[in-house]
Order: sequence, then C-alpha cells, then structure tokens
Amino acid sequence: MNTTQEKKVAIVTGASKGIGRAISIELARSGLYIIANYHSDEPGAIQTLEMIKQVGSDGEIMRFDVTDSQNTQKSIDDICSRFTSIDVLINNAGITADGLFILMSLNKWESVIKTALNGFYNVTKPVLEKMILNKQGAIVSISSVAGLFGNRGQANYSAAKAGLIGASRAVSAEVARLGIRVNVVAPGLIKTEMIKDAPVKNIKALIPMARIGEPEEVAKVVRFLCSEDASYITGQVISVNGGMF
Repeated sequence: MNTTQEKKVAIVTGASKGIGRAISIELARSGLYIIANYHSDEPGAIQTLEMIKQVGSDGEIMRFDVTDSQNTQKSIDDICSRFTSIDVLINNAGITADGLFILMSLNKWESVIKTALNGFYNVTKPVLEKMILNKQGAIVSISSVAGLFGNRGQANYSAAKAGLIGASRAVSAEVARLGIRVNVVAPGLIKTEMIKDAPVKNIKALIPMARIGEPEEVAKVVRFLCSEDASYITGQVISVNGGMF
C-alpha cells in the first residue's frame, strides 16, 4: 500500500511565493502533506517545497494554470487518484493589473477576474466533489481588503476579490451540512511582491497599527480556519488588516 495516500492533504494555489508560500509552510507545521501549485515560477515553488521539508513535513509541487479548466481538472484528477482525501483547499492564486477603470483594457479586466473567479470555480468544484464523498474538508479563499472597500485603480482586483467572498458564502451554505467548511480571509497591506508599486507610505497612514503585515500573520489565521479549532466557523470573512475599517 502507498502510505502517502493516507496522509492529510492540502492543496495551495499560487504557492511559489508570498502569502501562498507562508500558508503552505504554516499548514505543513500542522502535519499536512502540501501540494504547492504554481503557474510559471518553478524555482519559487521548489523553494517553497524545501521550506516545507525544513519544518518537518512533506509535499510536492504541481504546475497548472487555474484559469485553464481542462489543465486544472487533469491535475485535480491526478491528485484524487493518488490520495484518499483532499482535506484542505486554499484558493490563493491571484494577480493584479492596476489602472484607472476608464483607461483599463479588456485584457487587464479579464486576466484578473479569470485568475481569481474562474480559478475558484476550476479548482474548487472538482476538489469539492472529493470532499463531499468523504464528508469532510476545509476551504479557505484569500480575498483582500480591496474586496471589502474597493481600491482606487483596482476595479478589476476589487471586483474579483469581492466575487470570491460572494461565491464562498454561497458554497458554504450549500455544503455546511456535509461536513465541509468554507471561509474567506481578507488581508490588508501585506509585505509581498504584490505591493512593490503601491504607495505604501500613504496606505500605512490609514492603518491603525501603522505597519505592514507579514505573510505569516495571514497564514496563521488560515491555519486556524483549517483546523478543528474552527469546527463551528463557516461562511465567514476574517480580515487581517491591522485594524482598517
């Protein structure tokens, strides 16, 4: 018997860096076998896997484009054929393509929406089928403060992240009685590559804690929501933003 099949498995999309990497490592500390998804940054994904092993767990990297339904289905089918269950899914894959809405190209609009929302559909649906068979599982999608407030110059990103909240809440209501919990974490300004062009000084002035968050601070909340300590929490949006309202 392949003992790997008996491990508790977590799929983390967009795991090659930033918040996705931090979540992968935090879940690995809890003993989960991590399947770290990436689209193009293979060196980053390999580094994530090395860090997973450094904390005493194991895993693998898997390349697939969450916007490609056939590619994603094939990858999820492969995972389902090798493991008894998929215990945790983290929908973290996301991109930005900022600009004022009046000047925004259709490509910029669609690329962001497709990654977040089509990605949610393409990954979550086949994983959910496996979870329903096993009558257990935890799904956490990574939204953003932009999905709650709307950011100037980020109409596409704000729409995508708000859509994740709506979709997650609807799905949570559909599967709650089947032993599956679905929640959302909405980070604020977090120290990742995604904020390299952001007006950090101006934004910090809006944060009561007056500092930028760390990816690990988001990851710890995600880990909690995936644990039995959160057994009565579903359909919720947890903000990790230093007190922004």
